[in-house]
Amino acid sequence: MKKLFLTLAVAGALSLGTVTVFAQDSVATAAPEQTTVTEEVALNAETDVEGAPMHQVLKQKFLEGGAGWMAPILLCLVLGLAIVIERVIYLNLATVNTKKLIAGVEEALKNGGVEAAKELCRNTRGPVASIFYQGLDRYDEGIDVVEKSVVSYGSVQMGQMESGLSWISLFIALSPMLGFMGTVVGMVDAFDSIQAQGDVSPTAVAGGIKIALLTTLAGLIVAVILQLFYNYLVSKIDSLVVSMEDSSITLVDMLTAYRKNH
Repeated sequence: MKKLFLTLAVAGALSLGTVTVFAQDSVATAAPEQTTVTEEVALNAETDVEGAPMHQVLKQKFLEGGAGWMAPILLCLVLGLAIVIERVIYLNLATVNTKKLIAGVEEALKNGGVEAAKELCRNTRGPVASIFYQGLDRYDEGIDVVEKSVVSYGSVQMGQMESGLSWISLFIALSPMLGFMGTVVGMVDAFDSIQAQGDVSPTAVAGGIKIALLTTLAGLIVAVILQLFYNYLVSKIDSLVVSMEDSSITLVDMLTAYRKNH
């Protein structure tokens, strides 16, 4: 009986040791698998950050650059684009078919006289029609007065078309300046950190240099965007001015011929 009990005890101890060894092997085997899962989760998280929407990335960079420097640059962009949109709408409304207008004025002079031509110009939008109306309105005072009136009112119309461009050019020059100012301030902060720690370490200067780079980048981006729209507006105004001058000469010639026939 004692031999049987001793045999069972030895067998149980051997079984327990086998289970313990098996459990340890299982844990050792599971550890690499758990590490692999953790690495996959970290990789997925990093992928999610890289694949974030554009507005979230811009917001993050805005905050990293410092609201004190990024906000004025953003304000330059918003105000500049507001003026650009207003100018684009104004200039597009000011663009008319000058050939059709000249033909209509000539036809009105033949059929209804100066008053009919004035009525046509009054009902037509754009600077060319306004210049025509001013010239026709002074027809009774002579061709010389008509010519002077057309030239003077053409200068007024040109000033109205160029309204707001000075502000756009100001924002184009101001936004990089603000960015460079943020750069200088960021570098000063970086050197202050070096002086305080007494050692040059990447972590000590990384924050200041990052602010410097982000503010400079933002200022240059704003300047490039506004510069493109500014050049478009200038080219649009130049084309309208050429059309105004050409049409004014045609109007004087038409009125001179009309005076000879009447």
